[in-house]
Amino acid sequence: MNKKNLIPVCTLISMGVVAPVSSASNLIEEVVVTAQKREQNLQEVGIAITAFSGDQLEAMGVEQSIDIAAFSPGVHISGNLAGQNTQFSIRGVTQNDFNDIIEAPNAAYLDEGYLAVAQAQTFAVFDIERVEILKGPQGTLFGRNATGGLVHYISKKPSFERSEGYVDITYGQFDTDADAGQYTLEAAAGGPLTDTLAARAALRYNRQDGYLNNLYPQFDPAPGSPGAGSPGAGAGADMGDDDTLAGRVTFLLRPNEDMDVTFSGNYASSEVATGPYQSKSTIAVFDGDPNAGGELINVIDTPANETRSSIIQGTDLDGGVDIIDGDGPVGGTPFTPLTRPVPGGDLFGYIDPDGDDFNTSSDFAFDDQGFVDTWGVNARLEWALSNDVVFTAITDFKDYEKLLFIDVDAAPGNQLANYAGVDATSFTQELRWSGESGNSRWVGGFFYLNIDNESDNGLKAPDNSIVFNAFGAPFDIGVVSSLETDSYSLFGQLEYDLTESLSATFGLRVIREEKDFQTEIGFLISNGNFTVNEGDFLPDVPLPGAPFTADLDSSDTLWTGKVQLDWQAGEDLLIYAGINRGVKAGSFNAPLLGAFLGAGGNPALPYDEEILLSYEAGFKATFRDGRTRLNGTAFYYDYSDYQAFLFVGVGGVVINADADNYGIELDLQTSLGQGLDAIFSLAWFDATVKDVPLRAGSPLPPRDVDPTYAPELQANAILRYEWPALGGMMHVRGDASYSDEFFYNLRNFDADKFDSYVMVNAGVGWTSSDEKWQLDFKLENLTDERAGVQGFDLATLCGCNEVAYRAPRWYGFSVKREF
Repeated sequence: MNKKNLIPVCTLISMGVVAPVSSASNLIEEVVVTAQKREQNLQEVGIAITAFSGDQLEAMGVEQSIDIAAFSPGVHISGNLAGQNTQFSIRGVTQNDFNDIIEAPNAAYLDEGYLAVAQAQTFAVFDIERVEILKGPQGTLFGRNATGGLVHYISKKPSFERSEGYVDITYGQFDTDADAGQYTLEAAAGGPLTDTLAARAALRYNRQDGYLNNLYPQFDPAPGSPGAGSPGAGAGADMGDDDTLAGRVTFLLRPNEDMDVTFSGNYASSEVATGPYQSKSTIAVFDGDPNAGGELINVIDTPANETRSSIIQGTDLDGGVDIIDGDGPVGGTPFTPLTRPVPGGDLFGYIDPDGDDFNTSSDFAFDDQGFVDTWGVNARLEWALSNDVVFTAITDFKDYEKLLFIDVDAAPGNQLANYAGVDATSFTQELRWSGESGNSRWVGGFFYLNIDNESDNGLKAPDNSIVFNAFGAPFDIGVVSSLETDSYSLFGQLEYDLTESLSATFGLRVIREEKDFQTEIGFLISNGNFTVNEGDFLPDVPLPGAPFTADLDSSDTLWTGKVQLDWQAGEDLLIYAGINRGVKAGSFNAPLLGAFLGAGGNPALPYDEEILLSYEAGFKATFRDGRTRLNGTAFYYDYSDYQAFLFVGVGGVVINADADNYGIELDLQTSLGQGLDAIFSLAWFDATVKDVPLRAGSPLPPRDVDPTYAPELQANAILRYEWPALGGMMHVRGDASYSDEFFYNLRNFDADKFDSYVMVNAGVGWTSSDEKWQLDFKLENLTDERAGVQGFDLATLCGCNEVAYRAPRWYGFSVKREF
């Protein structure tokens, strides 16, 4: 389908306002979910849930786990490393600390196995049965850090009925000057091996070239000026690439009709270039009032004619910048000029050649510099002890390793790089019993979690960098931390029918949380651009007493709970209302050196648990003989000690601050006629984080701010039409998603915000009459929208912010053969 024919389709979509497409003509089929640890019809569960089938995920072009956020309003993404390390944000509940020592407040699960490390929320999606997105606290039955909600991926299981499989090959091209292509192979096969044993294997290989076209050494600072000189051989690689191989093998043992034993193993390995950030010039604004102590009060985009390094509000003076900490003017340093070499440029004279398009010039950018490796095993026993009682045991082990890099200024000035590494394992064991009687359903059990996490984070001063030239050697300003977590919990939930149409739900989880934490922060000699934190810390560098160390521990008893009423007002109408108490355990910061010193040292390392009281009411209605579903919910969140990441300079710390949030969500799914289906949805909320300081120890009063990565309004629409043609079925589809503007820095400075956007995707395809062959032509980001993903405020370090955008326009063709 050519562009001329696509425009009317996409225009129609953009007039509507949530989510999935389907490879079947009728979207309005019964959806079965396991949000309450048993199979239920989606319309009979009093929880705000968005669910997608594997076919829907494929049709939407979902390749990475976090891609589904675009199709579920109220769900967004946060994180760091230009999208290479991404987490879910749900209803404004988010956490964007870039050290992997943290756990996210929105949990992610794969086959009921908890993904304990932040990096693990981004993974390749293939051979998936469905995904369930549960909004609001889910701490009773999903007991790990599900304060804001959770995302649960369920993979396809082996079948005893028949042997089956598929091969799917895709080729695509990104529309940028980098001439980047993408090649993807996905395949799966499975079936019975014996009468009691079945197996399934699946793999995915993706080879994607870098779409961010790197022009380096163009715009390199002039020889002899600050930041001139290459950081090493191979500098200036294109970015945004991906080389991933992932596989999964699952065995299903059914020794008798009362027992299923499932065992699976999975592995994924990715190699990527340096994170695809770009630079935009920004300028820091300081308060000129002597009583304010020269406080940083705003960051703005640099005016085209501006030559000052920073602005002292209320004076005509130039301001200095703090090359490491960024927490106040210092009147000039040996590293940076007091004026910008180029009007409107950063502190080293760089202006991005095409703004938010995909040409850049970044010196610290290398091919195959970063990697992410994950593997794990999962065992699940389900045993029907009687007609009314089922015992389930889930054992899960995962191993995580990664090392990723970014260029701090995302520009040709040779300044600093940032790195993030982790070596961690997690083990979980859940034992639960569930059952039902004539008027009640219940589930209860025990859960244990161990996380052993070692993280490397820091700044790298490579060869020829301005910091290297000052100290005479390449080095890392490193943070080496370890955190071991043991968590034990008992949980239970009871649903009791008060009448034939009214039921009550009561849930409780009690948690014992123990943590042991060590960290060491200081300077180390660097052994190259691909290694970090090697050798011993240098004593008394850069300050007497360095390296700075801490050895801390904590033990807490926490609880979550749920009380809810469900009223089946009619055969096709459910109304529910309830109160949920969510909790996320306190933990410890592992900040960069500047943030550690600026936040007050060791006293700023621990932070408390966050507690969320959620008040929610909603309805689920079915009309037109099952051809239309309309679901809606309204909620109010009352947060105590919300864990918010306060970014200052080139680092930051998690602080506790109260917050509140209220909003509404609507989801309409309808079959408009023979072969024509549509889904529209909308989410709006208003969230406030209260009394947030500009930085630790700021002399200015704290302020109320918006949370990060939390657009107030999101809307989605999808239309799909199919008809008989060419001996099979043709289909055309289009989807559009709208996101309001949002901040990527908790201080809510003017320059630290991404604009609103509309993303449009479209496609046309054909399926053979026997459904064995499927051909698809796809267009993603049809209008080539610049949708912001992640950003960092570095105005006091380089006179710039680094920003990353969703991938540019992509077009491709796929061939799928099922057997």
